[in-house]
Amino acid sequence: ILQTVGASALAKLCAAKPIPFNGQKEFTFTLDKEIDVVAENGAKTKGGATVAPVTIVPVKVEYGARVSDEFLYAAEDARLDILTSFAEGFARKVARGLDLMAFHGVNPRTGSASSVIGTNHFDSKVTQAVTIQGEDKPDDNIEAAVALVQGSEREVNGLVLAPVFKSELAKQKTADGAKLYPQLAWGSNPGEINGLRVESNTTLSANSSLDRALVGDFINAFRWGYAKEIPVEVIKYGNPDNDPTLGDLKGHNQVYLRAEAYIGWGILDPAAFAFVKAGA
Repeated sequence: ILQTVGASALAKLCAAKPIPFNGQKEFTFTLDKEIDVVAENGAKTKGGATVAPVTIVPVKVEYGARVSDEFLYAAEDARLDILTSFAEGFARKVARGLDLMAFHGVNPRTGSASSVIGTNHFDSKVTQAVTIQGEDKPDDNIEAAVALVQGSEREVNGLVLAPVFKSELAKQKTADGAKLYPQLAWGSNPGEINGLRVESNTTLSANSSLDRALVGDFINAFRWGYAKEIPVEVIKYGNPDNDPTLGDLKGHNQVYLRAEAYIGWGILDPAAFAFVKAGA
């Protein structure tokens, strides 16, 4: 039974696109002025455009685990079942890891800031934010964040909710006592509210983050994708997890299963997003 938990809100709101192994540049073009009405035989005036390149460079992620070398002598279908389960578990971990890396810039395993990721994450790039005050209603906070994005003349097509904030939304009631958002009752993740695509998982508020919601243009202003996926590798010798306390695989009747992937992402337009944050 596969018990690995993991999902990506970002992957659900933005479809993956292949990323070259050596990275790629995404260009955002902003036309600085409005269109110009020109009279017959009239002179045309300067328009102007701002071009901002964003380089997406894949980072390498991996997961490995030791299992008994009885795996090597099991029937072929049993070995295939184990490898399939491990690969599925790895995919879920990568999905969760994408959110942790892109939201917060951390190494998912340690929870600490990653020098490899640097500032390529929403917490660093996105400066528009609404801070929850006192008795604020959560849907008012979201409306305020939407207004920030739309005030920057960007569109809103997606919303990510932290579970605690989703619970507050689910508690809201109309004047006659009916639930204002019944589709959120009992922890449901409906995928859409008021015509807006909505996803929720624990990654947005992970590692004691104050992030409670992130709203913006996930379709046009965010990119992510795989550069390379490496099939599960079975290692029979050595100490591939570099843990001196575990010793040599052969000496402990073990083999090591390892999976790797190269995944890249980029925030093309930080002004297309806004946070709702808890007060410090």
